[in-house]
Amino acid sequence: MKISEIVKGLSLEVKSANVNLEKEVTGGYVSDLLSDVIANCKEGNIWITLQTHQNIIAVAALRELSGIILVNGKLPNADTLKKANEEGILLMASSLPAFEIVGRLYNLGIRCR
Repeated sequence: MKISEIVKGLSLEVKSANVNLEKEVTGGYVSDLLSDVIANCKEGNIWITLQTHQNIIAVAALRELSGIILVNGKLPNADTLKKANEEGILLMASSLPAFEIVGRLYNLGIRCR
């Protein structure tokens, strides 16, 4: 499934600029521990987290993720957004909790771990 379909299906707010919304998503991963994401997330996954600091961008770039969904109404700070734009990492935001985002992704056919 393409990111654009997920953005539309979950009514996500795209925060980063100049990103490819046609990337394929291979699955999802939910965690707020950076080391856990580094160890377990797979290339092409979409990451669901409430972390907003710029280290999330480094992790997403390292693991070649399709994007990051920030939950619980969290928004990226200016440094995080700047780094996301520099690295071409897609940042999205939702007011929904992680549990509900994962359920909606599941209903769209995306399996999360």
